[in-house]
Amino acid sequence: MQKITFLFSILFLALSSCGVKTTQSLLSDGDYDGAINRAVEGLRTKKDSKGKQDYVYLLEEAFAKAKDRDLRNLEMMAKEANPANAERIYNTYLQLNNRQEKIRPLLPLPLLKLGKNANFPFDNYTDQIVSSKNALSKYLYENASALLKSNNKLDFRKAYDDFAYLESINPNYKNAKKLMDDAQFKGTDFVDVYAKNETDMVIPKLLQDDLLDFKTYGLNDKWTVYHNARQKNVNYDYSLIINFRQIIISPEQIKEKEFIKERQIKDGVKTLLDSRGRPVRDSLGKEIKVDNYRTLRANIYEFRQFKSCQVTAKVDYIDLKTNQLVQTFPVSSEFVFENIYSTYKGDKNACEDSYISYFTKRAVPFPNNEQMVYDTGEDLKARLKDIIVRNKFRG
Repeated sequence: MQKITFLFSILFLALSSCGVKTTQSLLSDGDYDGAINRAVEGLRTKKDSKGKQDYVYLLEEAFAKAKDRDLRNLEMMAKEANPANAERIYNTYLQLNNRQEKIRPLLPLPLLKLGKNANFPFDNYTDQIVSSKNALSKYLYENASALLKSNNKLDFRKAYDDFAYLESINPNYKNAKKLMDDAQFKGTDFVDVYAKNETDMVIPKLLQDDLLDFKTYGLNDKWTVYHNARQKNVNYDYSLIINFRQIIISPEQIKEKEFIKERQIKDGVKTLLDSRGRPVRDSLGKEIKVDNYRTLRANIYEFRQFKSCQVTAKVDYIDLKTNQLVQTFPVSSEFVFENIYSTYKGDKNACEDSYISYFTKRAVPFPNNEQMVYDTGEDLKARLKDIIVRNKFRG
């Protein structure tokens, strides 16, 4: 038991030493907050113990250096008086406050050799946080409002991000929520989706409706919305056209095949005979017995019903602002109808177990051409979705 306790003590000291070295390295690299986080983690347990003194000294030093750097940066930004620094100023005051709140639960932290507590001079940053948040809110509101007067969708998207950030730090600021919704609408690419039939066959309406029902594709995102029916008060940016180019449907075919199946099965035991037909005996004079096998045989008459349909199309991306073709992608899909059934003469057990199910099947009616075309829809839809996912209208 003492040996186990000793080993655990060695392990604990090794881990503690490793943690201190990591904290020292972070401090030396200027990653003061990284060093603070590591030291705070190390002081969560037994913070008053002698083995944790290194963490206390390192935490005190890292805190002083981090605070000094932040205050110097704030002083420089105040002299610059650049409104664009509003976010950085606000975040710096938050950082100063959050750093204190991270350390506060651990206090006091004794410096055992010096007989006093480590020094962490805390300040109240409430007024600075409020004033810098107000300055940032004003900057974000004015900047985003100016972007809304642009004719560029990317500017509208930047305005949306600014209004969204403003809502997160200062909810219900003026009419920011409404303007954020306006920015999203203006920044959205609306895509008109429809199909063209360039074949000499009728495309089933159900297939067209299913292919154009983009709600089931899950493709709408924050900045792209697909409509399969034009809506009022929407200026469309792009068209996505599914052009059906060719439909090939094979004739209905029934192919017949006849073959023989044989299989040997164990059927009891028999006496082993030599080449003269006499029983073979072992060293004790007893007849040797071996497995007896018999052969099962069946004549199989197999029938295969087959019909296939191939649909070839292309997907066109049209920029409606310039009325130019942006991209085009070929797409094709195939659906195969196949039904296999069999009859037999003889013993069906001569066949593999996986084949026996065909004996219970019968001929079924062939699907008509319209159904064949419709049945290509699921595969066609998956291929269409893949094209759209990999090829956005706007980068």
